[in-house]
Amino acid sequence: MEIAEEKKALRREVRMAERAIPLEEKLRSDERILTRLRTLSEYQNADTVFCFVGTPHEIDTRPILLDVLSSGRRLCVPRCLAGHRMEPVVIRSLDDLSPGAYDILEPVASCQVLQSDEVDFTVVPCLSCDRSGHRLGRGGGYYDRFLANYRGRAAMVCRESLMRRRIPADLYDQTIEILVTDAQIYHCRTDGM
Repeated sequence: MEIAEEKKALRREVRMAERAIPLEEKLRSDERILTRLRTLSEYQNADTVFCFVGTPHEIDTRPILLDVLSSGRRLCVPRCLAGHRMEPVVIRSLDDLSPGAYDILEPVASCQVLQSDEVDFTVVPCLSCDRSGHRLGRGGGYYDRFLANYRGRAAMVCRESLMRRRIPADLYDQTIEILVTDAQIYHCRTDGM
């Protein structure tokens, strides 16, 4: 089976598993993940944090977004662009968000765009991942394109129950150095394993 087909089948499997998790369990899982994320020195020492805005089928990142804003640090969220690219855009409050591409909350047009080298720490979503730092995204390649030129630190967040032993990966798939789950923090090898 080709990698693209493996990923497509795995996305179906993981989406079904995610939908089967009771809401109460998701809420507890989100809280544990975000509590662990806050303990990372990479997060604590970052002046500029780039974090996705969680959808109903992802980790609810609002507590992290609010934590960064209340700490006086600079918060960026993704804006999707043509060509499956995204850019980090500064928001000053959650009121700076409105539905954008794929009906995901994005920053309004008046917000300031940053370059990737202005970001210190990025919180990366995934449908699933493995302990080697390989991630299974939604298939658009937005994060792989962003991370290919990104030099800051990054952490991926995932529910432990949605992790898999192996995520199929192509050459363009970027690995993430830190994985934060509701069970623990993993420090992944990102040296092309």
